Amino acid sequence: MNDVIVDVRNLTKVYPMGEIEVCALCGVSLQIARSEVVAIMGPSGSGKSTLMNLLGCLDHPTSGEYFLDGEQTSELNDDELADIRNRKVGFVFQSFNLLPRLSALANVELPVRYSGNTKGIEQRARATLDSMNLSDRIYHRPNELSGGQQQRVAIARALVNDPVILLADEPTGNLDSTSGKEIMDCILRLNAEHGLTVIIVTHDATIASRTQRIIRLIDGAIDQDNSPLTDQVMWAAPKDVPVAKEKKSITA
Repeated sequence: MNDVIVDVRNLTKVYPMGEIEVCALCGVSLQIARSEVVAIMGPSGSGKSTLMNLLGCLDHPTSGEYFLDGEQTSELNDDELADIRNRKVGFVFQSFNLLPRLSALANVELPVRYSGNTKGIEQRARATLDSMNLSDRIYHRPNELSGGQQQRVAIARALVNDPVILLADEPTGNLDSTSGKEIMDCILRLNAEHGLTVIIVTHDATIASRTQRIIRLIDGAIDQDNSPLTDQVMWAAPKDVPVAKEKKSITA
């Protein structure tokens, strides 16, 4: 099994703005190892969202190469990108993005329905919600859940298809400090127990300090890349949880 799950080579994204072109991402190269927990930080306009869109196969780069779990994605068409997203990527957003009229269970089932592989759909959704300690909330709608519970439903939805990587865009941004800590505990526990690779965009230095590595972007380029081996960034996983050496299914 390849230990490198994200391999980005000279990735560039240019947007036309009238008569000029803006380089939102300018020749970024990086590798992220399987089961690594990485924070991406930087000021507004630094390229964080552009990088996450490319890593999540939501957009095409202008130039450069991106290999996700060994698959070259840079030249895929829209349908092929949608397929790899569905198979390999889970997304979590700041605003939860749950459908308000559906129960927690039905929200988590949605990615499975879109995948077309609906065998055991309810069992898979229930197992994923149970891993989020939400087995007693599966029939609640979003407005009947706290912010932290809604985000845990969103994480369960992101994981139900057993992706190889979780991309979280400001996952604690709409939460108070206590709920935010609980969500980060949850993410780190999933990494430790199941070997899930996690990339988190955040402005919160406290959240970032709990990851294994911090990548800082400025003006579309990597300004700093701090790893535990070089700068002793502290990784604070929940206590008494061993670090997984390989990815294990959450829905099994």
